[in-house]
Amino acid sequence: MKTFKGRVIAKGSFTGEAAVSHQGFNTLASFQKSALMKKKKVIVSDQNNKDLYGVDITNKILCLPITIGSTTGGLVIQTVCDMGINPAAFLFSEEIDSLAASGIVLAKVWQNSPIICIDKLGKEFLDTVKTGDKLEIKEDGTVTIL
Repeated sequence: MKTFKGRVIAKGSFTGEAAVSHQGFNTLASFQKSALMKKKKVIVSDQNNKDLYGVDITNKILCLPITIGSTTGGLVIQTVCDMGINPAAFLFSEEIDSLAASGIVLAKVWQNSPIICIDKLGKEFLDTVKTGDKLEIKEDGTVTIL
């Protein structure tokens, strides 16, 4: 067991499975195909993301450094939250970028989404967590790899 503490952007408690991207996560490229086709789950469609391409991240704990890509990134996050096919949580090793923050906050406020977001977990967090690990998230920003 290893515990990390970050800054809470959107609070909540959750225990679930990690999906890890060691590179910037392109929200538009990753979510667009599932959202446009009105799928019941999100399968990462960004062929440039070697860590998560083809992986189902619905209701998973998405662990990443930052999001990258188009300025529509926040809207895409809000859309998948509205559809109920979003990751359960976004855990950022770095400081959250403004586009991801806008989408997560809007989904939390406008759609009453249970999405959780914590940033500033540090490089060691991303170096330690692996896809498939079970994580426990607490409302105070504590993340434990079980």
